[in-house]
Amino acid sequence: MKTEFKRMLQVLPFFFRSVAREADHKKLTRHIIELNQENSIQGIIQRVSACLKNILNYRLFAFVIQNKNGIDVWLDPRMYRKSLETVLMKDFHLPTDSAITYLNTNIDHDTCEQQFDLDHLVSYDLYEGHCIGKIYMLPHRNTPLHHDEIVHMLLKSAEIALSKQMNINELTSAATRDPLTGCYNRREFDQQIENAVASSKRHNTDLSLFMCDIDHFKHVNDTYGHQAGDVVLKKVADLIQQNMRTHDIFARYGGEEFIAVLPATEKKEAIALAERLRHKIENTLIPTDSGNIRITASFGISSFPPSDELTDGSDIQALIEEADSMLYKAKRNGRNAVMPGRLKLFNNPNDAQLPLPQAASNEVGLR
Repeated sequence: MKTEFKRMLQVLPFFFRSVAREADHKKLTRHIIELNQENSIQGIIQRVSACLKNILNYRLFAFVIQNKNGIDVWLDPRMYRKSLETVLMKDFHLPTDSAITYLNTNIDHDTCEQQFDLDHLVSYDLYEGHCIGKIYMLPHRNTPLHHDEIVHMLLKSAEIALSKQMNINELTSAATRDPLTGCYNRREFDQQIENAVASSKRHNTDLSLFMCDIDHFKHVNDTYGHQAGDVVLKKVADLIQQNMRTHDIFARYGGEEFIAVLPATEKKEAIALAERLRHKIENTLIPTDSGNIRITASFGISSFPPSDELTDGSDIQALIEEADSMLYKAKRNGRNAVMPGRLKLFNNPNDAQLPLPQAASNEVGLR
C-alpha cells in the first residue's frame, strides 16, 4: 500500500503538468484563432499581449518592428520605457538619430519611469516577410516547462499574421498616399473631407481647412532641377505633418500645393497654426545636391460652414474655393503670408510683385 502511494506521489507532478499543458494549449488555440481574425497590426499585437499575460503571466510586453527610418515600439506598460530604450538601441544597432516611435499602450500604468533588472529580460526574434523585429518580456513568476513551446507557437502565428497585414497596409497605402511626400493623394482626400464635414455637421463642431502653396516653386525646378524640387516638396510635407495632430487630414493637392482639414478647429486656431507653419518653412534651410535652398510658402484659410449661404451638397466645394481664394490673396499680398491674416502694406501696387532675389554663396533665396 505504501509502495503504491509513493508511486502515486511520483506520478502526480507529471499528471498536473500534463493537465496544465493541455489547458494552456486550449487557451493558446483560442488566442491564435482570435489573432488571425484581426485586421490591423495594433489588433494583432494586442492579441499576442493578451495571450502572453493570460497564459504565462508576463508583466512586461514590448513589441518592436523595424522600419526604414528606425523602429516602431508597442510598449506595455509605459513605465519601463527608459530602461528598454538602452536595450533597443543596442539590439537594433540604431544610430543616435534614429527614430523610435512609441505607439498605443495597452495598459494605462503609472507613467513614471521605473528601472528593471535587465538580466531577467527575455527576447525572441521575429522574421517573416515584411515583419522584422523582436518581442521583449519580463517573467512574473517561474515559467512552466512548456514555456518555449507556447511562445514559439504564438510568435510563429503572429509573424505570419503581421507579415500578411503589413502587405495589405502597403498595398492600401500605395492606393491612398502620394508616393513622394507620403501624405494623402487627391482621391483619398476627397473621401476624407466628405467624412470630416459629415461628422462636423452631425456633432455640430468646428472645422477648418487650409491650402498651402510653395512660393516660386517653378523657379526651383527651372534653376536647380526637378530632383531638388522633389527634395523641397518632401521636406515641406514632412515639416507640416510633424506639426499637425494625428486626426488632421493632410494631402498633396497639386504639384506644389497642399491642403489640410482640421477637425474641431476654429478659424482663428487654423490661422495661428498656418502662421506657425509659415514661420517654420521660412526658417528651414533645405539641403539638396544643388545647394541649400531656403523657400517660403503662402496659406489660405477657410472654415465650416463657409461664409456664403449654401445648399446641402455644395459645402465642401465652397470650403475649398474659399481657401483657394484666400491663398490667391496671400499671393497678391506679397507671398509668404497667411490669409485671412495680417496685411502687408506696400508703397505702390507694383511692390506686391517683387523680383526674385539673387542666390547668395551656396544658399538659394526664394520668395
